Order: sequence, then C-alpha cells, then structure tokens
Amino acid sequence: MTTASFSRPSRGFLDFIGAALCLWAAAYHTPIGAMLRGLVSKVTSTHSTARPLLAYYTGGVYDSHEVEAPELVTAVPDIEIITAIPPGRALGRGVFASANLLAPDQRSAVDALARRYSLSFNSPEDAAVLIDRVKVDLHGSEDAAVLAVFAGYDVASYATERANSERRDLQLETLAANLPPGSAKSITAASTALMLGTAYGLSWPVAPGTRVSSPFGWRNHPILGRGQFHTGVDLSVPEGTQVKATADGTVRRASEDAVNGRVVIIEHGRGVSTAYCHNSELLVKTGQVIKAGDTIAYSGTTGRSTGPHVHYQLELGHKPMDPFLFRGSKPLVLDPPPAPAPKHDGSKQLKKAFDQFGAPPASEE
Repeated sequence: MTTASFSRPSRGFLDFIGAALCLWAAAYHTPIGAMLRGLVSKVTSTHSTARPLLAYYTGGVYDSHEVEAPELVTAVPDIEIITAIPPGRALGRGVFASANLLAPDQRSAVDALARRYSLSFNSPEDAAVLIDRVKVDLHGSEDAAVLAVFAGYDVASYATERANSERRDLQLETLAANLPPGSAKSITAASTALMLGTAYGLSWPVAPGTRVSSPFGWRNHPILGRGQFHTGVDLSVPEGTQVKATADGTVRRASEDAVNGRVVIIEHGRGVSTAYCHNSELLVKTGQVIKAGDTIAYSGTTGRSTGPHVHYQLELGHKPMDPFLFRGSKPLVLDPPPAPAPKHDGSKQLKKAFDQFGAPPASEE
C-alpha cells in the first residue's frame, strides 16, 4: 500500500521571498519589531525610524513621524473658559512669545523695526499693532511682516519684492529662499512665531465649557489598565454632537482604524494640525478644504473608547501639545492631577515660550 505524502514540494526562491516578507512585516509593523529596531539604533548610535511604542497602543493620532511628548507642567486653574482669540491678536501673541526667546544681543532687528514705526514692543498687543503696520508696507503679507521682526525690514522687503516680481506667493518658505546666508536663526524665529500665532487663533471643536473627561498628560489608560501618555484631551459629549473644525485648513485624513475609530486630521498650515477621534460619522473627505466652524463629523465612541466623546489633539511641528495652553484658562484638573510629561530637549524652546507667555489675561475672556 502506498502511503500518501503530505510534504509540500519546495519552491526555493518563492519560499525565500515569502520568508523575507514575513520578517520585514514583523520588523516594521509590530511593537516587538519597533522595540528591536530601537535597541539596535541605541547600540549602533544611529537614528531609528521605528514608530514609538505609544503609537501602537494609545488613543492618540499618529502618523509616520515620530511623536515625542513635550516637556510641560500642568497647573491647577480656577476657572473654565474657552474662547478663540481674534487672528490679528493671536499672531501678536505668537510674535511676542517667539521674540522673548531671543537673547538680548539677538533683538536688534526687533528693536529697530519698532523704532522705524515709532512703536513700542512690550506686550503681545504691541506686537499685533506692529505687524498690522508693517504688513501694509509689504504687500499685505503677514509672513513678510513677521520675517521683518526677526530679520530686519530691509531684508524682508527685498525678499518680498523679489517674490512679488516673480509672481510667487509671499509665504515664509518662498521669502526664505531670497534671504542672505546666515539667516537660519531669523527664519526659525519667524516660523515659530507664525506657528504659535496660528495655535493661539484656534477655536474649540465642541461647545465651550464642555466637560473634560481626560486631560492631556499621563493617565491610567481606562482600557489598557496601565500608565499611558494621553496626547490630547477627551471632551465628553453625547453621541451625534456636531464636531467643528477649529480653524481653516485641508483634511489630511478622514478614515477609520481600530484605535482612533473614525478620525479626521486637518492641516492648518504653519506647522499646526488638529485631530478629532472616535466619531460616529465623518462628513468630510481627504483633500477637502474646510473653514473654521465647519461641521466635519458627529461624535461617537468608535475605536478604542469607553463612551461617547471627542478626543481632540493639537500638534505643533508634529509634536502633540496641550490645546489648553492656547486658551485663556484650563479646566479643573481631575483628581489626581496628571504628572508632568517626560522631558524632551526638542520642545524646550516651545516650553520657554509658553512659560513666558502662556495664557491671555482674564480681561480678554
């Protein structure tokens, strides 16, 4: 009697390719693979492109870039008010905060520009007035006016005229191409000012005063049961509540995954993006241009969620930040309050800006 053979004929090269693909998937698309690649990078002192482990487990939004929690300290507030700051004044706040990062010997351009227009530069309001005056002389470009604060009027004016003669847009990226060598610090300061100004101008995705069920920072994850860094704020609203865009922008992502549920990510420009997670229904598509206040989704409890809410996340330069830093005040911190976020050298400049000018006075609420 012949015994049936269940051995599979060898396919040589195809088997090799299949095994290689399995190893590649394990290395680049699993937590263990990310951990091993990170370990190898430390041993060899090279940079790793592995996603952080938080990207596999937390309820925040992660893209292909690395997300590192910034260094922040939470404060216990005494009121809960959320208001948007008018665009001009918001930009003034960003400019003033960025200027305060400069060493005294780096403020010559700032002081010279204020003298040119016979204005002071002692407050965010002063900065807003100065920007409004300067942009009139620079073809109405906010970016050019902000660049003038940090690079000097003549330098910014030359870059603006060159770009305008070539019929190019007057945004910072274009203007920077026409600056003299050695302008990197001025460009960085201007970029920071524009980014912070955009963040200060954000509104709120749901009704002001909505209860915060989980703040930004360290928490005990309600599903995973262990400490996790929460990269946004959870806003407790009934299912079906309108979720609104907090600023003009372009939809970078409108899709669904197992962690974030139905999620919308909006790019607002100048390094600012926002995300809205766990929705029951999405009303926008990837690539769609939207305006501040547009309804982009209805809230829900899709993905990794324990109940209806909106996970609202703000990112500056691909790093998650507490959105309440840009509101007039913060809500009452839950008991116990979250611990400070882990330290990260790359966020020190932003933290310093927030420390020096983190919240508008109560009279502006």
